This record gives sequence, C-alpha cells and structure tokens, in this order.
Amino acid sequence: MRVTEIFFSIQGEGTRAGRPCVFVRFTGCDLRCSYCDTAYAFQGGAELGRDAILAEVARHPCKLVLLTGGEPMLQRELPALARDLLARGYEVTVETHGQRPLDALPREVVRIVDVKTPGSGEPATDLGYLDALAPHDEVKFVVCSEDDFRWSRDVVRRHRLEGRVHVLFSPVWESVAPKDLARWILESGLDARLSLQVHKVIWGQDARGV
Repeated sequence: MRVTEIFFSIQGEGTRAGRPCVFVRFTGCDLRCSYCDTAYAFQGGAELGRDAILAEVARHPCKLVLLTGGEPMLQRELPALARDLLARGYEVTVETHGQRPLDALPREVVRIVDVKTPGSGEPATDLGYLDALAPHDEVKFVVCSEDDFRWSRDVVRRHRLEGRVHVLFSPVWESVAPKDLARWILESGLDARLSLQVHKVIWGQDARGV
C-alpha cells in the first residue's frame, strides 16, 4: 500500500472533531478538486505492508483511526487493513469521495463520504451509493458558494439523508465565510451540522502532519 504519512493529531472535522486520532494518509487520487488541500498526496509516498502500517498506528495512544488520502479506496488492500484494525479494537473511519465501490469495507467501518459539488470542478453524477449508507456513516458537502449549498441541499432531500445518516456542511477555507454557511443551513431548515476545519484554526491552513 502506498502511504504519504501516518501521524497522531486532533481530528479536525466531522462528528469526531476534537478527538485524538491516528491519521493514515494514502497516496494517489483520481480527482483534482479545485480546493484540494492535500495535493501533496497525489504522488510520492512509500510502499508499506499492512503489518508495517499496523505497527506504526500502534505506536500512538489512541483507538480512533482515519484512513484518508488522496483517495484511500484506490488501495486494493484497504478493506483488509480496515478488518485488521477492527480486530485490534480500533474505531475505523474512512474518508472517501464515494465514487469508487465501498461495499468491500466491513460494515463496522464509518464511511465519511465527501460528495463533490459543482464548485469542486469534479461534481458527483452517480449518487446511488448514498442510498446504501448506514446510520453511523457521514455525508459531507464542501461548499464553494451559495449555489453549491443549494445543489447540496437538493441532494440531501432527494436521497432522504436527514435522520438516516450524519449530514455535514463545510465551507471552503477562506472562500465561504462560516457565518454565511451557518445562515444558509438555518434558512434551509435542514437537520445538518456545520463542520469547520478545527485543525486549520489551531495550526494554520498550510501545516502538515497535524
């Protein structure tokens, strides 16, 4: 498996924001979103076997793990790694754009699906996978504009995501003001969560390994 970095930090986003977490960032992505803040993971990295990854994760005093990228589902052995982690008592989350099959992941894994909006430049077209998500999964929309928010709101309603999975909205850093996104959520009446990138508030937008 090709890995860009493994580090221990505070989870900055989603329903687990603020919790200590071990991040395993895999190399490679098949999308090129306009606002991507991990382009350094598009290439490079090092080949690591599952045992080496497990050993590095075990160095840290934490049972929450995020498998991310890049796009982690490009890694053929990712489902097996997730099973290994679950067997060792870890809480396993996977952040993915959702446009590659997710069925091979164990059901206990929390799928954090980052649905690509039109403003990303890589808008998701086939969203049928949203209908198969479990109650513990999360759907995240990174919003570039009010038009993006309206598009996302319609996806939430069309796929009946409210009350079925966790729904989160995040503003593109320094492009959409959090107060504006908060207002759009309130005006929409959606049962959704505003998710800010806490790690950027703490360490700055360009920091790596945090």
